[in-house]
Amino acid sequence: MAVSGRILGIGGVFIKSPAPDRLRAWYQTVLGVEMDAHGALFALSGQDGHQVFSPFPTDTAYFAPSTREVMINFRVDDLLAMIERIEAAGAKLEGPLQEESYGKFAWIIDPDGTKIELWQETGDLTSPSA
Repeated sequence: MAVSGRILGIGGVFIKSPAPDRLRAWYQTVLGVEMDAHGALFALSGQDGHQVFSPFPTDTAYFAPSTREVMINFRVDDLLAMIERIEAAGAKLEGPLQEESYGKFAWIIDPDGTKIELWQETGDLTSPSA
């Protein structure tokens, strides 16, 4: 029996860019990645769900308090169990749990200062945050 509160895989990669619209256009033109204003959604093979790639403006506050150029989103099976695991290990959450129509979110900062977003997907992905 699998333990709840585990990482299922990468949910998304978010990068800062001085020109996110230009970067989205470059990925679409050069690599053929279909992008909209939120980035690109990649369907997961053989299962429900998506992975996200999204450029953000350089001055985004979404990565705060991290000053890193990248934020990693991990898909989790049970966010509440994951939060218990994090707190039991002595780590702290960055802000409160957030619920949207497409998922539940929590954040931590790794030892190198990278913001990690934990996402339990629920519902419809037609309105991902950007």
